[in-house]
Amino acid sequence: MISRQEQFSGEEAPPAHLLLDLDRLAAYLAPRLPGMGRDLSATKFKGGQSNPTYRLAGPAGSFVLRRKPPGQLVASAHRIDREYHILSALAKTDIPAPRPYLYCADTDVIGSEFYIVEHVAGRIFWEADMAGCAPQERAAIYEDMNDILARLHAIDPGAVGLGDLARADGYAARNLMRWSSLYRQAELTPIADMDWLMEMLPRHLPKTEEICFIHGDYGLYNLIIAPNEPRISAVLDWEMATLGNPLIDLAHHLRAWWDLPDAGLAATSLVGADLPSLGIPAMDDYVARYCRRRGIAVPDMSWYLAYAQFRYAAMVQGILKRAADGTASSRVMVHSQDRVVRIAAMARQSLEQLLARDGADTVRSPRI
Repeated sequence: MISRQEQFSGEEAPPAHLLLDLDRLAAYLAPRLPGMGRDLSATKFKGGQSNPTYRLAGPAGSFVLRRKPPGQLVASAHRIDREYHILSALAKTDIPAPRPYLYCADTDVIGSEFYIVEHVAGRIFWEADMAGCAPQERAAIYEDMNDILARLHAIDPGAVGLGDLARADGYAARNLMRWSSLYRQAELTPIADMDWLMEMLPRHLPKTEEICFIHGDYGLYNLIIAPNEPRISAVLDWEMATLGNPLIDLAHHLRAWWDLPDAGLAATSLVGADLPSLGIPAMDDYVARYCRRRGIAVPDMSWYLAYAQFRYAAMVQGILKRAADGTASSRVMVHSQDRVVRIAAMARQSLEQLLARDGADTVRSPRI
């Protein structure tokens, strides 16, 4: 069976609904990106399910174009302009991210908004166990990944022009409401556990929360690793970045440790793996390292993990809805409706364990 690494690595010809008008694009870029010329070629990166991303090659070298998908989209999603603003702000920090060059709001050029950034050469690992790497290399990359997340959460948003990115309070409640709404918009079939989670998670919100700049989908699959050394060269996919709760960001980042193993291409899971022999830290150790770097006490992650699992189920449901509507970025659909059901059950179990431990009210709708 083909692996995630084989399926999602590299580039491909864009499918028909994502083809670029290269002549029109070249004419637009010529006066704005010096040296691009009119002899352009474009291939689409195979990975990713949200915003289509291409490598442009021309006389001036290689660049990356990231666009909003065509077609009817979920409200507030695919904010290409916002992502470009974030990349521009990150250029003032020590967080490795692609250098931004231009943003285009004119949908007549290629059919949707887009932006251009530098092309960063390197490796992307779609499997959390990083097959083919030595334990020492895995250990170094996981350590760098942990360090960058801690540094990202330490950014002063106001100092880099991101202070108005979102409200600076009430993130958990607002994000939960948003993803509940997005799930409802994408719902294809009723799932009792998702209904229960949307009822119970708001009842047990964190009593206090820190607010800082967060990535939203920080993971190995969104990192470019230097070609010949165990170092992160760029963090990708800033679509979901905002001002929010760093522990929610951390819980989502921990997905490789808690995600359900999948016989197909959907999951990049470390569940059941021999982590010491791989050179990969256990989840609790990884969390402790992050906390040491940030100078904070190790928290109880239970609610955050339950919420991250619920939100991930909602994200997968959104991918399935885009596929049903014909607007998915990737031509390969790796998820299934049953996967949403199983992730929701896992999230419910996580929250039920927390509530049982705390002796909290667990009155809820029954499973069906």
